[in-house]
Amino acid sequence: MSASEPGAARAGPPGGNRPKRRRKWGRIARADAFWGYAMISPGLIGLLTFYIWPMLQTFYFSFTEWGPFGDARWTGLSNYRALFDGPEFLLALGNTLVYTVLSVTITEAIALVLAVLLNQNLRGLSVYRTLYFIPVVTMPAAIGLVWRWLYNSDYGVINYLLGLLGIEGARWLSDPGLALYAIVVVGVWSGIGYALVLFLAGLQTIPTDYYDAAAVDGAGALVKFFRITLPLLSPTVFFVTVISLINSLQVFDLIFLMISSGRGASTSPVIEQTQSLVYLFYKDTFVLNEQGQGAAVVLTLFIIIVLITFAQFRLQRRWVHYD
Repeated sequence: MSASEPGAARAGPPGGNRPKRRRKWGRIARADAFWGYAMISPGLIGLLTFYIWPMLQTFYFSFTEWGPFGDARWTGLSNYRALFDGPEFLLALGNTLVYTVLSVTITEAIALVLAVLLNQNLRGLSVYRTLYFIPVVTMPAAIGLVWRWLYNSDYGVINYLLGLLGIEGARWLSDPGLALYAIVVVGVWSGIGYALVLFLAGLQTIPTDYYDAAAVDGAGALVKFFRITLPLLSPTVFFVTVISLINSLQVFDLIFLMISSGRGASTSPVIEQTQSLVYLFYKDTFVLNEQGQGAAVVLTLFIIIVLITFAQFRLQRRWVHYD
């Protein structure tokens, strides 16, 4: 067939349409990318505006000293030196760690036991879940005020019930030696429901075949719990531990609502013995008007949370079983 024949005009090199197809798919990919970025742009803008930019500002403010008219002066590491040299920061750090260790440990232990008990074939299981989860969805302000009334040393319900038993009630929130532990009890009470629901969800994913095989081998309840339940539930335990530690290290509302009733109470002996790092940040920033010192406190807390979380993820390889 010669080049002048009609068939020759239609013939072309193999794959002659591939550049056009590539350009078409390139336009489609660019359009998809445009609409993808358009969909995530509101969340991205919110993240940059309300999280990333304030964090960068806090980092800068921690190296400055603010005057009475809002003028910032660069002071370098003076805020951090004053922070670590003073006893107040170490006391607040100790209170935060004590609250975190006690509240997280006790909460997870109680929630795990309750989850195992509620994982049986019980009638009204959803009712129990709802009752235990109510404190989680209750506003912290309501929890703090109600427990403050319960702890009241003069007309509180707790001391009234102890009086019926012939026991003299303690000054739960006005005794510096007891106030922190009283707040730990409230933190445990309000956090059990969250851990309980997650533990229940994790328990229901464990196949019953393991328990049946262990029963055939003569394993008891404790052996089943430590050899089957805990290893297979370890990913859920790890997740709950990470979230609970982060939340507990930022405790503020319970201390503010139950111990401090205003600016005048922020320097009371009870506050000095129970204040957390976040409360110290609040006092430095909004009460004493030392924004640079407050920024140094909260940035130090952020570094502590990052280090603890990083250590948890490194150590979880030793005890978390995903198989």
